[in-house]
Amino acid sequence: MRILSVLTYYRPHASGLTIYAERLAKALARRGHQVTVMTSQYTNDLPLDEMIEGVRVVRVPVAFRVSKGVVMPRFGRMATDLVRENDVIQLHLPQFDAAGVAFRGRIWEKPTIITYHCDLLMPPGLLSWAANQGILLMNELAARFAHRIVTNTRDYAEHSPFLKRYLGKLKVIPPPIELPPVTPDAAHGFAQKYNPDGRRPVIGLASRFATEKGVEVLLDALPAVLKEYPRAQVQFVGAYKNVVGEEAYFARLYPRIQEYEKAGNWKFLGFIPDADMPAFFSNLDVLALPSLNSTESFGIVQIEAMTKGVPAVASDIPGVRQPVKMHGMGKIFPAGDAAALAGCLLEILGNRQAFIREPQSIQLQYLPDTIAENYERLFLEIKDEMKAARS
Repeated sequence: MRILSVLTYYRPHASGLTIYAERLAKALARRGHQVTVMTSQYTNDLPLDEMIEGVRVVRVPVAFRVSKGVVMPRFGRMATDLVRENDVIQLHLPQFDAAGVAFRGRIWEKPTIITYHCDLLMPPGLLSWAANQGILLMNELAARFAHRIVTNTRDYAEHSPFLKRYLGKLKVIPPPIELPPVTPDAAHGFAQKYNPDGRRPVIGLASRFATEKGVEVLLDALPAVLKEYPRAQVQFVGAYKNVVGEEAYFARLYPRIQEYEKAGNWKFLGFIPDADMPAFFSNLDVLALPSLNSTESFGIVQIEAMTKGVPAVASDIPGVRQPVKMHGMGKIFPAGDAAALAGCLLEILGNRQAFIREPQSIQLQYLPDTIAENYERLFLEIKDEMKAARS
C-alpha cells in the first residue's frame, strides 16, 4: 500500500505524538509499504523533501505561527497532490489541517483513519482561545469524514469530550513502543556521565517541560521524599529551555528547581539521543508521570520504563492510568496531589521488588511491527466495506 501519514510536527521534533508517528511509519515501511509523511517545515533548516530510513518526509513551509500552531499557505495544494498519489490516509490529531485532508480522502475514496492522541487544551488568552476553537472545529469535521478513529485505550475515549461522541468509529490499538537492549557497559557509562556521585534513588522524568506535565507536583512532593532519601535525585530528560509556549511556565518554576540543582537533587539531562534512552531508564529506580490533564492520553514513557524493569508512578487520569493498571508495575495517585505522589514514590522505593514484572511479556504487546499489522488490517477492513458499499 501507499500510505500517507499527516501531522503538524514530525521528527526531529520530540514529543510522544512524533515518536509514535515515526515508529509506526518506519514499521510500515519495513513491512514493504510506501510511506509518505506530510508535515510542517517548522524550522527553516529542515529539508522540504527527504528520505529517512525508508520513509519519505515532505515538509510544507510555515508562513507564521499561532501559539503552538503553524499556518502553511501551500498545505492545501500539496495535500491534494499527495492524497491523490496514495492509497490510504492516516491523520494524527489534534491537527488544524486534518479536516481538509480527510475531506480529500472522501472525495477520492481513500480509506482514512484518524489516530487521536489527546484532547487539546490551549494556554489562556484570546488568541489561544480562538486557535483552540478553530482546531476543535477542524477535528470535528475530520472525525465526520474519517472512516475510523484509533486511540490507545477505551478508558481515554470514554472520558474524552471529543472521542465519546464517536465511539461507533472507535478502534483501540496500543501505541508502538520499542527500545533496543542496553548493555551493562552502556548503563555504567551513562551513570558515570550523568550521576558520577552515585546518588540514589533516581527518579526519572521524560517529557517536554510543559504545563500539562505537572512538574510542580513533583517539586511539591520532593521534600517528603528527600526527608527519607536525602541523596535522591530527579533526572529530567527532554527539552526544558525555550519550549514553544512554555517559557513563562519554566521561568516560574526554575527558581525552585535551581535550589535542588545546587544541592544535587535535580539534574537536567536535556535532549539525549534515542540510543541512550535505554541506558537512562536502566539507571532509574522509579519513573514519575505527574500529568495534570487530558492532553496526556497514555504516557508511552511508562511502558518504555517498564520494559527496562522500572516501575512507574502516574496520575489517575483517563488513559495515563492504564499502563500501571494493565501491567501492575507501579502506582497511581490523584492528579495534582503532591502528598499522594510522595507516598507512592516512597512505597515503591521502600519495596521496589514488589512492583517489578517480567519486562519481555510487556514489550511484546507494543512492538511496532505488531502495531503496524493492526493498522494494515484496519485499512483492508475499510477497503472491503467501501467495496461492498459500491456493489
